[in-house]
Amino acid sequence: MELHNSKIDIAKGKREKLIGMLNQSLADAMDLKSQAKQAHWNVKGTSFIALHELFDQVATEVEARVDEIAERVTTLGGTAMGTVRIAAENSSLSQYPLEITDGTAHVDALSTALADFGKKVRKNIDDADELGDADTADLYTGISRGIDKLLWFVEAHNQS
Repeated sequence: MELHNSKIDIAKGKREKLIGMLNQSLADAMDLKSQAKQAHWNVKGTSFIALHELFDQVATEVEARVDEIAERVTTLGGTAMGTVRIAAENSSLSQYPLEITDGTAHVDALSTALADFGKKVRKNIDDADELGDADTADLYTGISRGIDKLLWFVEAHNQS
């Protein structure tokens, strides 16, 4: 991996590992955003408007995180790998079920994707900390907090 020149005080080898981790998160976050939009566009049922708006909120909030992740990659001297094609090739999230329309099924599918992404982000907090990059760990901590809140909002629709 070729890095851009930077005077940032993180060793090149550590930056390369951080950039790889961040680019993986970027692919996953872009996929998560598209999964939320898939749910937003295709949800049907008695809770349609509430879920339609909630799923759009999820997509919007994840989009903000996409930008933060990509900017951290470039801050560290890397190249953000952020095209849709790259995301599709590299996402570690499960494929979103395209055949569903029922609100309950979308809540289940999107909450599963959010939970998986959140679990990976929490691991990234520890990994960034082990590499001595408190700023990237902090970025991931903020993402984790936001994803957990979105997960709560989504999965509450299937709880009683």
